Amino acid sequence: MKQRKIPMRKCVACQQNKEKKDLIRIVRSPEGEVSVDLTGRKNGRGAYLCLDPACIDLAESKNSLSKQLQTKVEAFVFDDLRQHAEGQKGGK
Repeated sequence: MKQRKIPMRKCVACQQNKEKKDLIRIVRSPEGEVSVDLTGRKNGRGAYLCLDPACIDLAESKNSLSKQLQTKVEAFVFDDLRQHAEGQKGGK
């Protein structure tokens, strides 16, 4: 049986290639709204980030999400990401 190719994406903070399922997608919609995309299927420009609190802090301090999405990312998006990271940590 032919083995399926595993989709890989790069974290915008730590620049490591990881499996797509291990990252979370942040998307800028065509209207300019930035949100966390849990399904990975929302329309718009996307960027991927590790669900590691250190990576989230690094992305916020380096402003790498804003650069990748070409718009200002508000603090509530990072708060939302931290909540998802805590949920992942508690679920594992």
